[in-house]
Amino acid sequence: MPTLVADLDTPAVVIDLDIVEANIKRAQDTLSGHGLANRPHIKTHKIPALAKLQIEAGAVGITCQKLGEVEVMADAGAADDILLTYNVLGEAKGERLAALIRRLKRMAVVLDNEVVAHGLSEAGKRHGVDIRFLIECDTGFGRNGVQTPEAALDLARVALKLPRLAFEGLMTFPNRDPGTREFFTRALELFKRAGIPVPVVSGGGTPSLFRAQEIPMLTEHRAGTYIFNDAMVVASGTATWDNCAMRVRATVVSRPTPTRAVIDAGTKVLTSDQYTVKGYGHVLEYPEAAVTNLSEEHGIVDLSPCRERPAVGDVVHVVPNHCCVVSNMVDELYGVRDGRVEAVWSVAARGMVR
Repeated sequence: MPTLVADLDTPAVVIDLDIVEANIKRAQDTLSGHGLANRPHIKTHKIPALAKLQIEAGAVGITCQKLGEVEVMADAGAADDILLTYNVLGEAKGERLAALIRRLKRMAVVLDNEVVAHGLSEAGKRHGVDIRFLIECDTGFGRNGVQTPEAALDLARVALKLPRLAFEGLMTFPNRDPGTREFFTRALELFKRAGIPVPVVSGGGTPSLFRAQEIPMLTEHRAGTYIFNDAMVVASGTATWDNCAMRVRATVVSRPTPTRAVIDAGTKVLTSDQYTVKGYGHVLEYPEAAVTNLSEEHGIVDLSPCRERPAVGDVVHVVPNHCCVVSNMVDELYGVRDGRVEAVWSVAARGMVR
């Protein structure tokens, strides 16, 4: 394996270690300073060594999106306190969940409907384990989650009557103020009247990480992208290009016209996610350039606004739109510092979508 970044064949996904370390510290210091527990989401990097860095910095545990990710992290000893933020359905998954609960010091799941609650209860009975759960609330994002505070209480009451289930709190993604604050204010009033303690109120999302304290009832925050940052986070105003640790190292393989370059990174590396941004990445060496189109192995770069332009064979570094997907596209990430490769990480939870 090359020891110099310049010797890495392209396309390669490199991670600036100085920036990663600074990002981890910045997030941890911010949340700790506001008395909030930090539970980073590992779906961004999928690498046990990086999860361990986050735990060592002060995180109380980690968040995973799929059971396969939990299994990888548990096997590696990355954390012993894990929250799974995805509905678990089916006997096969129930069996895997029960095995993980036995292995870990603490594990919790989320649910947003009675079907999942009954399935978890049955799994708990079959395998003789108690299953901690949070109720997922839709506070404005329009994805999973109960739709009203009243529905959260109704679901909690149903689940509390089922054997082997232990209610731990409420969660949402992402924090959206004032929607999240209003939802949780009403929900906590209802739960208090019903005499049901709510020890955990969990918020999420990197764009809201540095404003999490504005929703005073939160007890913890789950963010993932902050460890690397990407074009979407920069667009949100939460980070600058200097805070972006992930760069796709790519070679200019063609200059068909004076204003067009083609790089050897397409959808199979950079991804086609756009969300809140235009184009498909930010070229650090040519900030005026635009990655305007991608096919599988080609990235099309518009150089027309650039005074200086790369030649065939030149290497550029692209900050992707969505770093979480890029991690899942490649087998390895390269940790680099001062022009040298210090670490080569296997993306251990790559493809763990079940």
